[in-house]
Amino acid sequence: MDEEELKLEERLTPRAIGTLYGVGVGPGDPELITLKACRLLRECPVIAYPATKKGGKSYAHEIIEMHVKPDEKIMLGLIFPMTKDPVLLAGGWNRTVELCWSELKQGRDVAFVTEGDPNLFSTFIHLARLMQELHPGVPIVSIPGISSVLGAAAALEQPLADGDQRVGIIPATDDREALKEALLHHETVVFLKVAKVLDLVLDVLDELGLSGKASVVTKVTSPYETVWRDARDLRGKELEYLSLMVVSK
Repeated sequence: MDEEELKLEERLTPRAIGTLYGVGVGPGDPELITLKACRLLRECPVIAYPATKKGGKSYAHEIIEMHVKPDEKIMLGLIFPMTKDPVLLAGGWNRTVELCWSELKQGRDVAFVTEGDPNLFSTFIHLARLMQELHPGVPIVSIPGISSVLGAAAALEQPLADGDQRVGIIPATDDREALKEALLHHETVVFLKVAKVLDLVLDVLDELGLSGKASVVTKVTSPYETVWRDARDLRGKELEYLSLMVVSK
C-alpha cells in the first residue's frame, strides 16, 4: 500500500482515532490556565510536551506540573529539531509527528501543551499542519491560552491599546528596516524573543526618539519573572530566551 492509499484508508476506515489537542497553558503562572485546559489535562491519557535531548523538562511542562499526575499519564517528550538543515529538519519533524500518531491511532487522545496560545507563534502550528498532511483522519482541536503579550501588559500595568490604537506583535529579528516599520506604524509594539537582537532594537529606538518608551519582561507571570521598566538599562547584557519588549508611544 502506497502513501496515498494509506491516507485514503485513514479517511474512510470507521475506527476510533484519538484527538490531538493543542493546549495553551499560559505564560508561566500555573493558575493562568483555563478551566477547559485543566479538564483536558485531567482527561487526556497522553500528555505531549517539548523535551530536550537530555530528557529535561520544557517550560510548558513546568507550568502544568500542579495539574497533572505523571504516574497516571503517558508522558510523551517530543524533541523538536533545532537546525536549518532541510533534510534534518524534515526528518526530525516527521519523527515527532509519528510519535504522536503512534498513540492517536490506538484511540488515545493526546494533549500537546504549549506555553501561551497554540495559534500564536507556537510549535503546535507546524505539528498540527504536518499531522493533517501525513494523517488526515486525525481530529485536531486547539484550546486558547493566555499569551505572554497579555501577561506582560498585566506585569507592567500598562494597557496595550485603547480606542483606535494599533498594536503590533512582532518577532524580533536583525532586519533593521522591519523593526523601524513596525515602530512607525503602531502605537504599541511587542517584540517577541528580543534577547538575540536587543542592542539592535535599542539602536532603532534611539534613532526614532523612542528609547525611553520601552520595557522588557522575562518569563512573565512565572516565579522567574523579571521586569525592567527602562530597556536602556539592558544594553550589552544577556537575557533569557523567553524575553519580550513592549514599546508604547
